[in-house]
Amino acid sequence: MVAEETVVTTAADVGIVLVSALCILCSYRVVKGPTVPDRVVALDAIGTNVVALAVLFALKTGRGLFVTVSLVLAIIGFLSTITVAKFVTEGDIIERREEQE
Repeated sequence: MVAEETVVTTAADVGIVLVSALCILCSYRVVKGPTVPDRVVALDAIGTNVVALAVLFALKTGRGLFVTVSLVLAIIGFLSTITVAKFVTEGDIIERREEQE
């Protein structure tokens, strides 16, 4: 029983380090570009990695609250990615209808 907990904790620690390194690599792509869609994809990847960090931290500490936090972060990340993608492609987020006379 103790050995299983040690394996899970060690795997969570390794996962946290790897996902943190991936966040740093993605932040380089956000800064350097070369295009706006590349930056949007990198930001989405950072959001996904933050969700993974929250889940790994929940595994390590045994607190279920971080799973709830990760779900909320995933929803917010998805909505923000869709919004930015629509803005990049169309130039407008909310379309306004013109009144017909």
